[in-house]
Amino acid sequence: MIQNKWFRFGFTLLVVGIVAVAGYLYFFQPRQPTAYISISQLGEDAQLGTVKTIAVDGTTINVTYTDGTTAKSVKAAGDSGIEETLNNLNVSPDRIAAVEITYEKPSQWSDALPLLLGFLPLIFIGAMLFFFLRRAQSGNNQMLAFGKSRARLSSRDKPAITFADVAGVDEAKQELQEVVEFLKEPAKFTALGARIPRGVLLIGPPGTGKTLMARAVAGEANVPFFSISGSEFVEMFVGVGASRVRDLFATAKKNSPCIVFVDEIDAVGRHRGAGLGGSHDEREQTLNQILVEMDGFDTDTHVIIVAATNRPDILDPALLRPGRFDRRVIIDRPDMNGRKQILEVHIKGKPMSDEVDLGAVAKLTSGFSGADIENLVNEAAILAARRAKKATGMDELQESIEKVLAGPERKSRLIQQEEKRIVAYHEAGHALVMQILPNCDPVYKVSLNSRGSALSYTMQLPEDDRYLHRRAKFMDDLAGVFGGQAAEEIVFGDITTGAADDLKSATDLARAMVTRYGMSDKLGLRTFGAREEMVFLGREISERRNYGEKTAREIDEEIKKIIATAYAKATQVIQAYRDVLDAIASRLMLAESIDGTELAMLVRRSTAVPIPAPVSNS
Repeated sequence: MIQNKWFRFGFTLLVVGIVAVAGYLYFFQPRQPTAYISISQLGEDAQLGTVKTIAVDGTTINVTYTDGTTAKSVKAAGDSGIEETLNNLNVSPDRIAAVEITYEKPSQWSDALPLLLGFLPLIFIGAMLFFFLRRAQSGNNQMLAFGKSRARLSSRDKPAITFADVAGVDEAKQELQEVVEFLKEPAKFTALGARIPRGVLLIGPPGTGKTLMARAVAGEANVPFFSISGSEFVEMFVGVGASRVRDLFATAKKNSPCIVFVDEIDAVGRHRGAGLGGSHDEREQTLNQILVEMDGFDTDTHVIIVAATNRPDILDPALLRPGRFDRRVIIDRPDMNGRKQILEVHIKGKPMSDEVDLGAVAKLTSGFSGADIENLVNEAAILAARRAKKATGMDELQESIEKVLAGPERKSRLIQQEEKRIVAYHEAGHALVMQILPNCDPVYKVSLNSRGSALSYTMQLPEDDRYLHRRAKFMDDLAGVFGGQAAEEIVFGDITTGAADDLKSATDLARAMVTRYGMSDKLGLRTFGAREEMVFLGREISERRNYGEKTAREIDEEIKKIIATAYAKATQVIQAYRDVLDAIASRLMLAESIDGTELAMLVRRSTAVPIPAPVSNS
């Protein structure tokens, strides 16, 4: 292929060079008008003594006169020389001797150049035909390769990824260890009549390490690893996806034992019947071919299909039945210990200062995925390099956490002094209510500096991983959300648009408490509204009302009641701790940000009496 490429390049360059030279000689060679005279006229001019030089080039005679003009003439081909011709024309010998006569050696190109110029159009047409024939042949090869699999085989030259490079998913490692053992020692299972799962489906949110886990399985087993995305199967042309599936499985069988990894399989594995033709028909044919190939595996094929998705609910049931993707491995967001292990993996090779406490960082990163933690460590290293430090410190890690959660800091945004005071009291209200109410998560930082799209922010970070939420916590969280608007109303007697996002999140949480969690005493322990996935020109998620208008009014009344109760609780806290609110707002106006430790000190200095018991929402 490389030789053909250089041959085409050289041939094209040669044709272009010939055309350029010929064009230059033909169009750009300077030409002067030349007069043609007869041979007898030449004799008369020579006898008169007006001829200075004569240059003979074959049968062509180039004449230069004493006044500088030139002319051309032609002699007979049989004449031996110009002297004999002039002598025959009765030119005296002394006149002939006075003329400078030279004979030029005949050039090989003088006759070949007109011939070349005559054949130039034929050469050009031939080159164009050759070019188009080569392109047509190349196009045919591309059409033949169009149905080939685009799976990429991992290079053995790169360092293999093993389970040591994957942290925070110990249960998933145990599930996949059997796959590794089967690829290493298949006889151990076949001797007992056991059949290893033909397909393994990795399920988890984005960034949790599904692709990394699949590579680790291949690295542990030391077998070939083919990777492809689900979207690479489907093309506009009918039958291409199915052809690529057949070629992929044929290639995998030739390289067995091996692992075939299909990332984002939901791109091709959705429920069939989800369209009205076009590309959807092609996708369904591709899915049908995948089902046939997976069902046709022999027990001794030693090919494991590993697929990853974050939307298992939309996969076709035939793809998930036993015999295809037998085993499902959940790769969820890591807990605190898992986050610490992931941090230890990602800080390898990165200089860290002695003050860095990975346990504290893991505690501050609740809800982070493996990709988020990797991004966090990278952002901290970039920040340390920007500050000309030799090692990444705790300050850089903490600032990177804020950047990942709230976005980059926008120091260029200027706020008027009056608006800054309103924002300070707004954030102070959030922080105060969250700090006072016992069920709220601790406040990590309060800042007036803009980050991302937020004008200011109050950041909470839970102390521990939490999987269940109580109604009392929801009510305290709602009060914390309304703390900003309650502070504005109490201090300024008016409210602003700064609480728009607070109102939206509070309304969504209150509606979920009533319609999904059964936390309404009036409506009882039931859910309202059925979430359905409608199939028409693609999948859409909608909510169907399974209740009447009277119940809908009661739901709205309960949501309103919960929100009113939470707002009243926030108002009660702010009125009871008004001195602390003023102190927090003043400190924010001065320092623009305070951390949780300083906030706790400001609250402890208050002389306010404890607020009464929380107001019930019943």
